[in-house]
Amino acid sequence: MSSVPSPALAHLLSHAERRLGLRMTAVLAEENCSLEQWRVLSVIADGKGHPMTEIADQVLMPAPSLTKLVDRMVADNLVYRRPDSADRRRVLLHLTARGRTLHQRAAHRLLTDQTRLLGAIDDQGDLVRLLARLTTALDQDPAEGTGGGMTDGPAEKILPVS
Repeated sequence: MSSVPSPALAHLLSHAERRLGLRMTAVLAEENCSLEQWRVLSVIADGKGHPMTEIADQVLMPAPSLTKLVDRMVADNLVYRRPDSADRRRVLLHLTARGRTLHQRAAHRLLTDQTRLLGAIDDQGDLVRLLARLTTALDQDPAEGTGGGMTDGPAEKILPVS
């Protein structure tokens, strides 16, 4: 084992997210789709129609940037805006037929790549489950204590990544 200290959790997660984003960008480029477009398409693919504020939260984009992206997606006939029938002041975003086709093709490519990637690390569903638990724990107020099975004792040593 190396005497070099292991990277912190935040560093490992940031590094993995950046590398995964680059990988997804390369896969999506085969469909002429950006990662940001993919995220928007994925949120609205359920066909229910979603307000821009909800989409911005889900895709982790500031509202002005999302508006510009959606304007381009409307121009490309991938999505359309429609007033909410329950509250005419709200506008909901929906997929067009072209957007649905793009989403389905891109989803297939990404699922194939994700399956290969998780197979390469011999994951049996643990990674997604643990990341979901970590996200839930991070959403808790730090003042509430650690809870959720975490201990108040010293953090476990992070082992080197090979």
